[in-house]
Amino acid sequence: MKKNKIFIKSYGCQMNVYDSNRILDTIKKIGFTETKSLELSNCFILNTCHIRDKAKEKVYHEIGRVKQNFEGKVKPIVIVAGCVAQAENSEMLKREPYIDFVIGPQSYHKLNYTIENFEKNKIRNEITDFDSISKFDYLSKIKNQDSSVSSFITIQEGCDKFCHFCVVPYTRGPEYSRPFYQILNEAKQLIQSGTKEIILLGQNVNAYSSVENKKEYRLSDLIMALENIKELKRIRYITSHPRDMSDDLIDCYKNSKKLMPFIHLPIQSGSNKILNLMNRKHKVEDYINVYERLKKINNKIEFSSDFIVGYPGETEKDFEETLKLVKNLKFLNSYSFIFSPRPGTTASNYDQIDKKILKERLKVLQEILFNNQKIKNKSFENNQVNVLVENKMKNQDKLFGRNEYMTSVIFKGNESLVGKIIPVKIKNSNQNSLFGEILTNDVEAA
Repeated sequence: MKKNKIFIKSYGCQMNVYDSNRILDTIKKIGFTETKSLELSNCFILNTCHIRDKAKEKVYHEIGRVKQNFEGKVKPIVIVAGCVAQAENSEMLKREPYIDFVIGPQSYHKLNYTIENFEKNKIRNEITDFDSISKFDYLSKIKNQDSSVSSFITIQEGCDKFCHFCVVPYTRGPEYSRPFYQILNEAKQLIQSGTKEIILLGQNVNAYSSVENKKEYRLSDLIMALENIKELKRIRYITSHPRDMSDDLIDCYKNSKKLMPFIHLPIQSGSNKILNLMNRKHKVEDYINVYERLKKINNKIEFSSDFIVGYPGETEKDFEETLKLVKNLKFLNSYSFIFSPRPGTTASNYDQIDKKILKERLKVLQEILFNNQKIKNKSFENNQVNVLVENKMKNQDKLFGRNEYMTSVIFKGNESLVGKIIPVKIKNSNQNSLFGEILTNDVEAA
Protein backbone atom coordinates (compact mmCIF):
# COMPACT_ATOMS: atom_id res chain seq x y z
CA MET A 1 0.00 0.00 0.00
CA LYS A 2 1.43 3.37 -0.98
CA LYS A 3 2.23 5.87 1.73
CA ASN A 4 -0.33 8.63 1.63
CA LYS A 5 -0.14 11.70 3.83
CA ILE A 6 -3.15 13.77 4.88
CA PHE A 7 -3.07 17.34 6.16
CA ILE A 8 -6.22 18.52 7.94
CA LYS A 9 -6.91 22.15 8.78
CA SER A 10 -9.87 22.81 11.11
CA TYR A 11 -11.73 26.01 11.89
CA GLY A 12 -14.68 26.47 14.16
CA CYS A 13 -16.22 24.85 17.19
CA GLN A 14 -15.23 21.78 19.21
CA MET A 15 -17.55 19.74 16.99
CA ASN A 16 -15.24 20.48 14.08
CA VAL A 17 -12.22 19.39 16.11
CA TYR A 18 -14.00 16.14 17.00
CA ASP A 19 -15.01 15.58 13.35
CA SER A 20 -11.41 16.09 12.20
CA ASN A 21 -10.15 13.53 14.71
CA ARG A 22 -12.73 10.98 13.57
CA ILE A 23 -11.83 11.68 9.92
CA LEU A 24 -8.24 10.77 10.81
CA ASP A 25 -9.43 7.58 12.51
CA THR A 26 -11.41 6.46 9.47
CA ILE A 27 -8.97 7.48 6.71
CA LYS A 28 -6.24 5.31 8.25
CA LYS A 29 -8.22 2.32 6.92
CA ILE A 30 -7.18 3.25 3.36
CA GLY A 31 -3.52 3.80 4.20
CA PHE A 32 -3.35 7.48 5.09
CA THR A 33 -1.28 8.87 7.95
CA GLU A 34 -1.43 12.41 9.28
CA THR A 35 1.25 14.97 8.51
CA LYS A 36 1.68 18.37 10.14
CA SER A 37 3.39 19.67 7.01
CA LEU A 38 1.19 20.80 4.13
CA GLU A 39 4.08 20.38 1.67
CA LEU A 40 4.39 16.67 2.46
CA SER A 41 0.69 15.91 1.97
CA ASN A 42 -1.04 14.36 -1.01
CA CYS A 43 -4.48 14.97 0.47
CA PHE A 44 -5.60 18.31 1.95
CA ILE A 45 -8.84 18.65 3.91
CA LEU A 46 -10.20 22.00 5.01
CA ASN A 47 -12.82 21.27 7.67
CA THR A 48 -14.56 24.49 8.59
CA CYS A 49 -17.80 25.73 10.07
CA HIS A 50 -20.18 28.30 8.56
CA ILE A 51 -20.35 30.46 11.68
CA ARG A 52 -17.03 32.18 10.97
CA ASP A 53 -17.44 35.63 9.52
CA LYS A 54 -17.18 35.46 5.71
CA ALA A 55 -16.63 31.70 6.01
CA LYS A 56 -17.13 31.05 2.28
CA GLU A 57 -14.60 33.71 1.22
CA LYS A 58 -12.07 32.42 3.75
CA VAL A 59 -12.34 28.96 2.20
CA TYR A 60 -11.39 30.31 -1.23
CA HIS A 61 -8.53 32.28 0.31
CA GLU A 62 -7.22 29.13 1.99
CA ILE A 63 -7.55 27.06 -1.18
CA GLY A 64 -5.67 29.80 -3.04
CA ARG A 65 -2.83 29.49 -0.54
CA VAL A 66 -2.71 25.71 -1.04
CA LYS A 67 -2.69 26.23 -4.82
CA GLN A 68 0.34 28.55 -4.49
CA ASN A 69 2.09 26.03 -2.24
CA PHE A 70 1.82 23.29 -4.85
CA GLU A 71 2.53 25.38 -7.93
CA GLY A 72 4.79 23.33 -10.19
CA LYS A 73 4.32 20.25 -7.99
CA VAL A 74 1.95 17.27 -7.97
CA LYS A 75 -1.44 18.53 -6.88
CA PRO A 76 -2.90 16.92 -3.72
CA ILE A 77 -6.50 15.78 -3.48
CA VAL A 78 -8.28 18.88 -2.19
CA ILE A 79 -11.40 18.45 -0.04
CA VAL A 80 -13.63 21.00 1.68
CA ALA A 81 -15.56 19.52 4.61
CA GLY A 82 -17.82 20.76 7.39
CA CYS A 83 -20.82 23.06 7.57
CA VAL A 84 -19.58 25.47 4.92
CA ALA A 85 -19.33 22.54 2.48
CA GLN A 86 -22.90 21.56 3.37
CA ALA A 87 -24.18 25.09 2.79
CA GLU A 88 -22.33 25.83 -0.45
CA ASN A 89 -22.08 22.27 -1.89
CA SER A 90 -21.74 22.21 -5.71
CA GLU A 91 -21.31 26.00 -5.92
CA MET A 92 -17.79 25.55 -4.54
CA LEU A 93 -16.93 23.09 -7.28
CA LYS A 94 -18.17 25.55 -9.92
CA ARG A 95 -16.29 28.52 -8.48
CA GLU A 96 -12.98 26.82 -7.64
CA PRO A 97 -11.79 24.02 -9.99
CA TYR A 98 -8.90 23.26 -7.62
CA ILE A 99 -11.40 21.70 -5.17
CA ASP A 100 -11.91 18.02 -5.96
CA PHE A 101 -14.96 17.38 -3.82
CA VAL A 102 -16.95 18.79 -0.91
CA ILE A 103 -18.34 16.67 1.90
CA GLY A 104 -20.85 17.69 4.56
CA PRO A 105 -20.53 17.00 8.31
CA GLN A 106 -23.12 14.20 8.14
CA SER A 107 -21.33 12.40 5.33
CA TYR A 108 -17.66 12.11 6.24
CA HIS A 109 -18.06 8.38 6.96
CA LYS A 110 -18.23 8.12 3.14
CA LEU A 111 -14.82 9.77 2.79
CA ASN A 112 -12.79 6.61 2.17
CA TYR A 113 -15.03 5.43 -0.67
CA THR A 114 -15.11 8.94 -2.17
CA ILE A 115 -11.30 9.28 -2.13
CA GLU A 116 -10.76 5.85 -3.66
CA ASN A 117 -13.39 6.57 -6.31
CA PHE A 118 -11.80 9.91 -7.13
CA GLU A 119 -8.33 8.33 -7.45
CA LYS A 120 -9.77 5.88 -10.02
CA ASN A 121 -12.15 8.08 -11.99
CA LYS A 122 -11.10 11.72 -11.27
CA ILE A 123 -14.77 12.70 -11.05
CA ARG A 124 -15.38 15.77 -8.88
CA ASN A 125 -18.38 15.46 -6.60
CA GLU A 126 -20.35 16.80 -3.63
CA ILE A 127 -21.58 14.54 -0.82
CA THR A 128 -23.99 16.42 1.41
CA ASP A 129 -26.69 13.99 2.52
CA PHE A 130 -28.15 14.25 6.02
CA ASP A 131 -27.29 10.82 7.28
CA SER A 132 -26.51 10.99 11.02
CA ILE A 133 -27.65 7.45 11.83
CA SER A 134 -25.43 5.65 9.33
CA LYS A 135 -22.55 8.03 10.12
CA PHE A 136 -22.48 7.23 13.81
CA ASP A 137 -23.18 3.53 13.19
CA TYR A 138 -20.10 3.48 10.98
CA LEU A 139 -17.93 5.50 13.37
CA SER A 140 -18.92 3.34 16.34
CA LYS A 141 -17.11 0.44 14.65
CA ILE A 142 -13.87 2.45 14.38
CA LYS A 143 -11.85 2.97 17.53
CA ASN A 144 -11.62 6.61 18.56
CA GLN A 145 -7.87 7.29 18.60
CA ASP A 146 -8.27 10.69 20.24
CA SER A 147 -6.98 9.32 23.54
CA SER A 148 -5.82 12.58 25.08
CA VAL A 149 -6.16 13.26 28.81
CA SER A 150 -9.23 15.37 27.99
CA SER A 151 -11.36 13.96 25.15
CA PHE A 152 -14.49 15.03 23.27
CA ILE A 153 -17.43 12.80 22.41
CA THR A 154 -20.22 13.99 20.17
CA ILE A 155 -23.50 12.75 21.64
CA GLN A 156 -25.97 14.84 19.68
CA GLU A 157 -26.01 16.68 16.37
CA GLY A 158 -28.24 19.16 14.62
CA CYS A 159 -30.77 21.56 16.02
CA ASP A 160 -34.54 22.06 15.87
CA LYS A 161 -34.55 25.51 17.47
CA PHE A 162 -34.24 27.58 14.26
CA CYS A 163 -32.82 30.72 15.84
CA HIS A 164 -33.10 33.35 13.14
CA PHE A 165 -29.36 34.08 13.02
CA CYS A 166 -28.13 30.48 12.88
CA VAL A 167 -27.25 28.16 9.99
CA VAL A 168 -26.93 24.95 12.04
CA PRO A 169 -30.41 23.51 11.24
CA TYR A 170 -29.54 23.88 7.54
CA THR A 171 -25.97 22.56 7.72
CA ARG A 172 -26.16 19.90 10.47
CA GLY A 173 -29.81 18.99 10.01
CA PRO A 174 -32.47 18.17 12.62
CA GLU A 175 -31.65 17.10 16.16
CA TYR A 176 -30.32 13.56 16.34
CA SER A 177 -29.16 11.85 19.53
CA ARG A 178 -26.74 8.94 19.35
CA PRO A 179 -27.69 5.67 21.06
CA PHE A 180 -26.94 5.70 24.78
CA TYR A 181 -24.81 2.58 24.91
CA GLN A 182 -22.91 3.52 21.74
CA ILE A 183 -21.74 6.67 23.55
CA LEU A 184 -20.84 4.76 26.72
CA ASN A 185 -18.78 2.26 24.72
CA GLU A 186 -16.87 5.08 23.02
CA ALA A 187 -16.26 6.69 26.42
CA LYS A 188 -14.95 3.42 27.85
CA GLN A 189 -12.56 3.03 24.88
CA LEU A 190 -11.15 6.49 25.51
CA ILE A 191 -10.86 5.92 29.26
CA GLN A 192 -9.02 2.64 28.69
CA SER A 193 -6.57 4.61 26.52
CA GLY A 194 -5.85 7.13 29.27
CA THR A 195 -8.63 9.73 29.09
CA LYS A 196 -9.44 11.26 32.49
CA GLU A 197 -11.96 13.89 31.37
CA ILE A 198 -14.89 13.46 28.97
CA ILE A 199 -16.45 16.52 27.31
CA LEU A 200 -19.87 15.79 25.80
CA LEU A 201 -20.55 17.71 22.61
CA GLY A 202 -23.58 18.67 20.56
CA GLN A 203 -25.16 21.67 18.87
CA ASN A 204 -27.67 21.48 21.68
CA VAL A 205 -26.19 18.87 23.97
CA ASN A 206 -28.71 19.20 26.78
CA ALA A 207 -31.50 18.27 24.35
CA TYR A 208 -30.01 14.76 24.25
CA SER A 209 -32.70 12.08 24.27
CA SER A 210 -32.35 8.47 23.15
CA VAL A 211 -34.98 5.73 23.49
CA GLU A 212 -33.63 2.19 23.77
CA ASN A 213 -35.65 -0.86 24.83
CA LYS A 214 -38.59 1.46 25.57
CA LYS A 215 -36.51 3.46 28.06
CA GLU A 216 -35.66 7.12 27.49
CA TYR A 217 -32.13 8.25 28.30
CA ARG A 218 -31.39 11.93 28.77
CA LEU A 219 -28.20 13.90 29.33
CA SER A 220 -28.63 13.45 33.08
CA ASP A 221 -28.66 9.66 32.64
CA LEU A 222 -25.50 9.81 30.56
CA ILE A 223 -23.73 11.97 33.16
CA MET A 224 -24.66 9.62 36.01
CA ALA A 225 -23.57 6.55 33.99
CA LEU A 226 -20.17 8.18 33.38
CA GLU A 227 -20.06 9.10 37.06
CA ASN A 228 -19.89 5.38 37.89
CA ILE A 229 -16.75 4.73 35.81
CA LYS A 230 -14.01 4.77 38.44
CA GLU A 231 -11.11 5.74 36.15
CA LEU A 232 -12.94 8.82 34.86
CA LYS A 233 -12.23 11.92 36.94
CA ARG A 234 -14.13 14.79 35.28
CA ILE A 235 -17.30 15.28 33.21
CA ARG A 236 -18.23 18.37 31.16
CA TYR A 237 -20.74 19.23 28.43
CA ILE A 238 -20.95 21.97 25.77
CA THR A 239 -22.89 23.67 24.28
CA SER A 240 -26.32 23.97 25.80
CA HIS A 241 -29.57 25.89 25.47
CA PRO A 242 -31.45 27.59 28.34
CA ARG A 243 -34.74 25.96 27.22
CA ASP A 244 -33.31 22.49 27.87
CA MET A 245 -31.92 23.01 31.37
CA SER A 246 -34.36 20.47 32.79
CA ASP A 247 -34.89 19.60 36.46
CA ASP A 248 -33.12 16.25 36.12
CA LEU A 249 -30.07 17.93 34.56
CA ILE A 250 -29.96 20.58 37.27
CA ASP A 251 -30.18 17.82 39.89
CA CYS A 252 -26.96 16.32 38.47
CA TYR A 253 -25.11 19.18 40.13
CA LYS A 254 -26.38 17.79 43.45
CA ASN A 255 -25.76 14.12 42.67
CA SER A 256 -22.54 14.03 40.66
CA LYS A 257 -19.10 14.59 42.16
CA LYS A 258 -17.38 14.48 38.77
CA LEU A 259 -19.56 17.01 36.89
CA MET A 260 -17.50 20.19 36.82
CA PRO A 261 -18.97 23.42 38.31
CA PHE A 262 -18.70 25.34 35.07
CA ILE A 263 -21.54 25.80 32.58
CA HIS A 264 -21.43 27.30 29.10
CA LEU A 265 -25.01 28.51 28.67
CA PRO A 266 -25.46 30.93 25.75
CA ILE A 267 -28.10 33.64 26.17
CA GLN A 268 -27.13 35.89 23.18
CA SER A 269 -28.82 39.08 24.52
CA GLY A 270 -30.05 40.65 27.75
CA SER A 271 -33.12 42.09 26.02
CA ASN A 272 -36.36 40.09 25.81
CA LYS A 273 -37.31 42.02 22.70
CA ILE A 274 -34.13 40.91 20.93
CA LEU A 275 -34.46 37.33 22.19
CA ASN A 276 -37.93 37.26 20.65
CA LEU A 277 -36.63 38.63 17.34
CA MET A 278 -33.93 35.95 17.45
CA ASN A 279 -36.59 33.24 17.97
CA ARG A 280 -34.71 32.01 21.03
CA LYS A 281 -37.97 31.00 22.78
CA HIS A 282 -36.70 31.87 26.23
CA LYS A 283 -36.67 35.07 28.27
CA VAL A 284 -33.99 36.72 30.34
CA GLU A 285 -36.01 35.78 33.44
CA ASP A 286 -35.84 32.10 32.45
CA TYR A 287 -32.08 32.34 32.18
CA ILE A 288 -31.70 34.07 35.55
CA ASN A 289 -33.94 31.42 37.13
CA VAL A 290 -31.60 28.65 35.94
CA TYR A 291 -28.61 30.67 37.13
CA GLU A 292 -30.09 31.18 40.61
CA ARG A 293 -31.19 27.55 40.98
CA LEU A 294 -27.71 26.28 40.17
CA LYS A 295 -26.03 28.85 42.40
CA LYS A 296 -28.31 27.70 45.22
CA ILE A 297 -27.10 24.12 44.74
CA ASN A 298 -23.46 25.18 44.63
CA ASN A 299 -22.42 28.81 44.95
CA LYS A 300 -19.06 27.95 43.35
CA ILE A 301 -20.67 27.14 39.98
CA GLU A 302 -19.52 29.62 37.33
CA PHE A 303 -21.09 30.51 33.99
CA SER A 304 -19.92 31.49 30.55
CA SER A 305 -22.14 32.64 27.71
CA ASP A 306 -22.39 33.94 24.14
CA PHE A 307 -23.46 37.45 23.17
CA ILE A 308 -24.41 38.76 19.74
CA VAL A 309 -23.96 42.53 19.50
CA GLY A 310 -26.00 44.59 17.09
CA TYR A 311 -28.65 42.08 16.12
CA PRO A 312 -31.09 43.79 13.71
CA GLY A 313 -33.52 45.89 15.75
CA GLU A 314 -31.18 46.30 18.74
CA THR A 315 -31.56 49.80 20.21
CA GLU A 316 -29.36 51.50 22.79
CA LYS A 317 -31.93 50.48 25.41
CA ASP A 318 -31.67 46.82 24.34
CA PHE A 319 -27.89 47.00 24.48
CA GLU A 320 -28.00 48.56 27.96
CA GLU A 321 -30.13 45.62 29.12
CA THR A 322 -27.39 43.26 27.91
CA LEU A 323 -24.77 45.26 29.81
CA LYS A 324 -26.93 45.16 32.93
CA LEU A 325 -27.16 41.36 32.73
CA VAL A 326 -23.41 41.00 32.24
CA LYS A 327 -22.67 43.26 35.21
CA ASN A 328 -25.12 41.40 37.46
CA LEU A 329 -24.17 37.81 36.62
CA LYS A 330 -20.41 38.40 36.26
CA PHE A 331 -19.63 35.58 33.83
CA LEU A 332 -16.30 33.79 34.26
CA ASN A 333 -15.70 34.15 30.53
CA SER A 334 -17.86 34.62 27.48
CA TYR A 335 -17.76 34.86 23.70
CA SER A 336 -18.97 38.05 22.08
CA PHE A 337 -19.52 38.80 18.39
CA ILE A 338 -20.79 41.50 16.12
CA PHE A 339 -23.87 40.24 14.27
CA SER A 340 -22.97 38.95 10.84
CA PRO A 341 -25.79 37.86 8.49
CA ARG A 342 -25.61 34.26 7.29
CA PRO A 343 -27.07 33.54 3.86
CA GLY A 344 -30.34 31.63 4.03
CA THR A 345 -31.18 32.61 7.61
CA THR A 346 -34.20 34.74 8.51
CA ALA A 347 -32.06 37.49 10.04
CA SER A 348 -30.08 37.94 6.82
CA ASN A 349 -33.17 39.68 5.37
CA TYR A 350 -33.42 42.26 8.16
CA ASP A 351 -32.09 45.82 8.01
CA GLN A 352 -28.56 45.91 9.39
CA ILE A 353 -27.20 48.34 11.99
CA ASP A 354 -24.36 50.68 11.06
CA LYS A 355 -21.00 48.89 11.53
CA LYS A 356 -19.47 51.83 13.38
CA ILE A 357 -22.19 51.52 16.05
CA LEU A 358 -21.63 47.76 16.23
CA LYS A 359 -17.90 48.15 16.81
CA GLU A 360 -18.49 50.71 19.55
CA ARG A 361 -21.01 48.47 21.32
CA LEU A 362 -18.74 45.44 21.08
CA LYS A 363 -15.86 47.40 22.57
CA VAL A 364 -18.00 48.47 25.56
CA LEU A 365 -19.33 44.94 26.13
CA GLN A 366 -15.94 43.27 25.85
CA GLU A 367 -14.38 45.73 28.26
CA ILE A 368 -16.87 44.59 30.93
CA LEU A 369 -16.58 40.89 30.02
CA PHE A 370 -12.78 40.94 30.01
CA ASN A 371 -12.65 42.90 33.24
CA ASN A 372 -14.94 40.33 34.89
CA GLN A 373 -12.65 37.60 33.57
CA LYS A 374 -9.55 39.27 35.01
CA ILE A 375 -11.24 39.78 38.41
CA LYS A 376 -12.37 36.13 38.52
CA ASN A 377 -8.87 34.90 37.66
CA LYS A 378 -7.35 37.31 40.18
CA SER A 379 -9.53 35.74 42.90
CA PHE A 380 -7.65 32.43 42.42
CA GLU A 381 -4.32 34.03 43.41
CA ASN A 382 -2.87 32.73 46.69
CA ASN A 383 -5.42 29.92 46.61
CA GLN A 384 -5.15 26.24 45.77
CA VAL A 385 -6.79 24.83 42.63
CA ASN A 386 -7.01 21.23 41.47
CA VAL A 387 -5.46 20.86 38.04
CA LEU A 388 -5.89 18.01 35.58
CA VAL A 389 -2.49 17.96 33.86
CA GLU A 390 -2.93 17.57 30.09
CA ASN A 391 0.55 17.87 28.61
CA LYS A 392 4.08 19.22 28.77
CA MET A 393 4.47 22.53 26.98
CA LYS A 394 6.70 22.52 23.91
CA ASN A 395 10.30 23.64 24.41
CA GLN A 396 9.64 24.42 28.08
CA ASP A 397 9.98 22.79 31.47
CA LYS A 398 6.36 23.68 32.22
CA LEU A 399 3.15 21.69 32.38
CA PHE A 400 -0.26 22.70 31.10
CA GLY A 401 -3.57 21.76 32.66
CA ARG A 402 -7.00 23.10 33.53
CA ASN A 403 -8.79 23.72 36.79
CA GLU A 404 -12.42 22.85 37.51
CA TYR A 405 -13.54 25.92 35.53
CA MET A 406 -11.60 24.99 32.38
CA THR A 407 -9.18 27.86 32.99
CA SER A 408 -5.64 27.22 31.73
CA VAL A 409 -3.07 26.67 34.48
CA ILE A 410 0.67 26.75 33.76
CA PHE A 411 3.37 25.64 36.22
CA LYS A 412 6.74 23.90 36.46
CA GLY A 413 6.64 20.15 36.90
CA ASN A 414 7.70 16.72 35.72
CA GLU A 415 6.09 15.13 32.67
CA SER A 416 5.23 12.09 34.83
CA LEU A 417 2.35 14.18 36.27
CA VAL A 418 0.47 14.19 32.94
CA GLY A 419 -2.93 12.55 33.46
CA LYS A 420 -3.03 13.26 37.19
CA ILE A 421 -5.06 15.75 39.20
CA ILE A 422 -2.71 17.75 41.35
CA PRO A 423 -3.01 20.71 43.76
CA VAL A 424 -1.43 23.92 42.46
CA LYS A 425 -1.09 27.17 44.38
CA ILE A 426 -1.79 30.12 42.09
CA LYS A 427 0.81 32.89 42.25
CA ASN A 428 -0.42 35.23 39.53
CA SER A 429 -2.87 35.47 36.64
CA ASN A 430 -3.88 37.30 33.49
CA GLN A 431 -7.11 37.47 31.53
CA ASN A 432 -6.86 33.94 30.14
CA SER A 433 -4.52 31.92 32.36
CA LEU A 434 -3.37 31.13 35.88
CA PHE A 435 0.27 30.61 36.87
CA GLY A 436 1.34 28.71 39.95
CA GLU A 437 3.50 26.13 41.65
CA ILE A 438 2.87 22.54 42.68
CA LEU A 439 1.89 21.74 46.24
CA THR A 440 3.74 18.50 46.87
CA ASN A 441 1.10 16.87 49.03
CA ASP A 442 -2.04 14.98 48.03
CA VAL A 443 -1.14 14.27 44.40
CA GLU A 444 -3.86 11.98 43.05
CA ALA A 445 -2.78 8.80 41.34
CA ALA A 446 -3.82 8.60 37.72
